[in-house]
Amino acid sequence: MKNSDVKDVRSIAILSHGAAGKTSLADAMLYAAGAVDLQGSVDEGTSVFMHEPEELERKITITAALGHLDWKGVRFHIIDTPGYINFLEETKGTLRAVDGAVIIVSALSGVKAETEKVYHFACDYEIPRIAFVSKLDKDRADFFRAVGDMQKYFCKGALVLQLPIGLAEKFSGVVDLVRMKAVYFNADGSGKEEEKEIPSAMQQDVAAYRKKLVEQIAETDDALLEKYLDKGELGQEEILAGLKHGTLAGGLLPVLCGSPVKNMGVRELMDAVITCLPSPSERAAIVPIKGTDPASGAEVVRKPLDSEPLAALVFKTIIDPFAGKLSVFRVFSGVLKADSTVYNSSKDTKEKVGTLYFLEGKKQVPTQSVTAGQIGAVAKLKDTTTGDTLCAEANPVVLPWAKFSDPIMPYAIEPKSRGDEDKVSTGIHKILDEDPTLQFTFDDQTREMILSGMGQVHLEVTLAKLKRKYGVDVSMKTPKVPYKETVRTKASAQGKYKKQTGGHGQYGDAWIEIEPLPRGRGFEFVDKVVGGVIPRQYIPAVEKGVVEAMHEGSLAGYPIVDLRVTLYDGSYHTVDSSEMAFKIAASMGFKKAVSQAKPVLLEPIMSIEVATPDDVLGAVIGDLNSRRGKVQGVAPQANGQTIKALVPMSEMLTYAPTLTSLTSGRGMYTMEFHGYEDVPSHLAQKIMQERGEAHQKEK
Repeated sequence: MKNSDVKDVRSIAILSHGAAGKTSLADAMLYAAGAVDLQGSVDEGTSVFMHEPEELERKITITAALGHLDWKGVRFHIIDTPGYINFLEETKGTLRAVDGAVIIVSALSGVKAETEKVYHFACDYEIPRIAFVSKLDKDRADFFRAVGDMQKYFCKGALVLQLPIGLAEKFSGVVDLVRMKAVYFNADGSGKEEEKEIPSAMQQDVAAYRKKLVEQIAETDDALLEKYLDKGELGQEEILAGLKHGTLAGGLLPVLCGSPVKNMGVRELMDAVITCLPSPSERAAIVPIKGTDPASGAEVVRKPLDSEPLAALVFKTIIDPFAGKLSVFRVFSGVLKADSTVYNSSKDTKEKVGTLYFLEGKKQVPTQSVTAGQIGAVAKLKDTTTGDTLCAEANPVVLPWAKFSDPIMPYAIEPKSRGDEDKVSTGIHKILDEDPTLQFTFDDQTREMILSGMGQVHLEVTLAKLKRKYGVDVSMKTPKVPYKETVRTKASAQGKYKKQTGGHGQYGDAWIEIEPLPRGRGFEFVDKVVGGVIPRQYIPAVEKGVVEAMHEGSLAGYPIVDLRVTLYDGSYHTVDSSEMAFKIAASMGFKKAVSQAKPVLLEPIMSIEVATPDDVLGAVIGDLNSRRGKVQGVAPQANGQTIKALVPMSEMLTYAPTLTSLTSGRGMYTMEFHGYEDVPSHLAQKIMQERGEAHQKEK
C-alpha cells in the first residue's frame, strides 16, 4: 500500500455493545476491499481482529485491534473496539486517534446501554458518526425498531439512507434512498451485488422515507432549504453535499443496514464512510488540532499536513513477552519516518525509531513512513508509554490524552506458589503498560497486593493474561478494609519499665498524656519535659516507642491515628536507664492511656458520584441509603441524574454488579477516598469479634 494524500484518508472506529457485530463488520470490510483473501469469522476463530486467547475463548473483543485497507483510492484505518461494559475505557482511549465512527446497532437487540455509552463518548470527542443496522438476516430482526431506538437514545437526526428488502431469511438487499435504486446481494457471501428497480410493494414506504430524507437534509442549510421549499426536491449532488455537512456538524446520523457475516451492505457502508465521514483535514476544520508547548504551556495549533512539524500521539501499547513492546500511534501532523530520532515531549526524552508498521490484527506490515492522519506502530521505544506525544524536538508539543474513569472493583491478589510475589509485581506492571485502566497498589496496613479494574471480567481476563504471558498463577479475594482506631477523650498514664539483672538493669519512666485530634490530622508528639527529669537523649526513644505502639490498637489491633501525645514527666536512673528502657516505658504508658481515653473504631469513607437514568433514580438512592450512604445532592445531567454521596468503603466492595443490575447496565460511578468516620457501635462489635477470630486462626 502506498501512503495516501491526507484528503484520501479515513481513520474510523467501529463502536457498539458486545455481540452487535463490530468485529464481523471489520473483517467483512477487509475482505470486500481485497485486503485479505478470506473473510475472517469470530465463531470459527479466524477473525483478523480477534486473536488474543482470552478473546477467542470468550468470543468477545477485549482490546482494540487495528486493520487497514484501500477502497476507491481512499486509505481506511479501522479500529475494532471493545463493547462490553468492563472494557469500554479502552474504547474511550482509541477515540483520540480517529476522525469518524461507525455505530453498529443490532436489529435483534436495538440500542443497549453500552451502545449508548460509546455513542456519547464519540459525542464528547466531537467525532462525526454514521450508523449501521446489523444482523438483518437473523430471525426476529427489526430494522425500524433499531432506528426508533437511535432516535430515542442517540439523536432525532437519525436519517435512514437505506431500507431493507425483506428481513430475516428473506433479507436480500437494500433500497438506496439517495440514488433511488434497489441493490440485491448474492446470498453466497461473495459480496457481489446487482442493481434493479425498486420493488413495487415498497414504493409507498420508499416515497415516504425519501421525503423525510430530503427534508432533514434541506434543514441543515439555508440555501438547500430555500431550494427545497421552492422546487420540492433536491438533486443527488445537493443531497450528498447536505448529508456530509449535516453529519460533520453532528446534526445528522446517517443510517445504513446489512449483514456483515454474509457480506451484505458492506460496500455501501464503505462508500458512506468516504461520503459522510471526514478526512483528517476536514475534521481539523471542525475540531482544530491543539496541544501545549511543554516549556511555556502556551497553546500550539497544528494542521494535518505532511509539511507541518511532526506531532503523533501514542494511544495504545501492546506488550509481547517475546517480541517486546509495540507502541501504536496516530500522526496528527508531519511525517514519522523509519530509522529516525524523535522527541518524546511528555517524558522530555529522545527516542530512536526503527521499523514502522501498519497493523492488520496481529500481523505487522512494514512501511517506511506514516503520514499525517494515518495510524501506525513502532517497536521497542525505550521510555514511551500510552498517552505520550512524539514530535519534532525543534517544534515541541504535547497533545491531550484521554481521561479514564477510576477503577471501581478492587480485589486482593496473592500468588498460589510461595515466593512468586516479585513475579506477580513484574508481570502486572507490564500489563499496566497495555491497560492504563487497571490500578495496582500495595496496602501497607493490610499487607495485600490490590488490583483494581472496571469489573469482575476485566480482572479475570487480566489474571488469565498474567498466567499465560508471565507464568504466574494467582487467586483473587475481597480486599480487607483498612480500619483504624482513635480516641475520644484525654487520658494520662505512667509507663514504668524496671528490670534488674546480674549486671546493669533497665529503667525507664515516662508520664504520657493523649488527646484526640481532628480527623485527618495524623499524629503529633509534644515534649513538655522540664527540669531534666528525662535526659534529652532519651526523648526520641519515647517518641519511637509511642509510634511503634500506635501500629496496633487496643480494640481490634488496627493502627491508631489522629491524636496528640504529650510527654510531660518521668524519671531516670543514672546507670540503668537506656533508650530501649524508655522506648518500652513509653509503649506501656501509651497503651494504658489509650485504654482510658474511650477508644473508637474508624472506617474509611468514600466520596462517590453515580450517574443514573431518571427512571431508576429512586432505586439507586434507596440502595445507597441501605449501604449507610449519605446522599449529598442530586444534579441533572445529560440523559439522567448524578448522585453525590458519602458511603463506607466496606459497603462499596460489591457495588458494581448491584448498580449494573439496578440500571440495566446504564449506570456508572466513580469514587475516591474521602476520610475516616466512627464505625457504628453494633458494627464495631462485629468487626472486633471477626478480627479476634482471625487472630486466633493465625496462631
